[in-house]
Amino acid sequence: MTEDYDLDSGPDPAAAAAATPESDADAADDTVRAVGIGPGNPDYLTRRAARAVREADVVVGFETVVDFVADETTADLLTCGYADEAATLAAFAERVAAGDRGTAVLMGDPNHSGYQFLGKVERAVDTPVTVIPGVSSLQVAASRARTPMEDAAFVTLHKSGDLDPDRARLVDAVGDRHLLVLPRPFDWMPGDIADLLVESGADPTLDALVFERLTHPDERVTRTTLDDLRVSAGGGDRESTPYSDLSVLVVRADP
Repeated sequence: MTEDYDLDSGPDPAAAAAATPESDADAADDTVRAVGIGPGNPDYLTRRAARAVREADVVVGFETVVDFVADETTADLLTCGYADEAATLAAFAERVAAGDRGTAVLMGDPNHSGYQFLGKVERAVDTPVTVIPGVSSLQVAASRARTPMEDAAFVTLHKSGDLDPDRARLVDAVGDRHLLVLPRPFDWMPGDIADLLVESGADPTLDALVFERLTHPDERVTRTTLDDLRVSAGGGDRESTPYSDLSVLVVRADP
């Protein structure tokens, strides 16, 4: 394990993960895999991702993520929350150092909100890490909302640390481009984002869609406007928002 970090003062593990491209060696069989498992529905697990999970000796990830692939592998499952994340990754690194095949699992696609955990995995292990992309709820939401990604601005708030640059990108793009936003439970939920945009001058009548638990049997979509959506702003926990922590907000551009 390398030096400690503080997400408010740095170094941000996401920056470390994005510092250099993968080398050709990262595709070797002895690398750790960082796998996007999709939005949670096993129908959206890619064949390559499923193989990386199935062939692993040890799988690590947040408990809610590992649960989605527990039936896909006989590997030992190391689950964590934020409190025991460092200790769990240290145990994972010990297994990898001993020769076990290791796979880290991330919700959706590691390239969408996964770089902080990816960076932490890379800090923990002394072997290259290969990213295996996946399908994300963001991609599903873009399809359902008919918002081509080349005409959209994607911003994730689903991370720790300073969100000011990300919020500024939303304010700059709203109205001109479609917005695809991953909210942060539970202080930057869809209502809070709508409130920020309207207070910053966005047209309150812009169409807003909140997609919850996409691809799951209980998925739900709310079709509304920024002005109506902002009514739910101001919460700080699960009980104070009407929306799931597995949500994607889409704000359509001006017609």
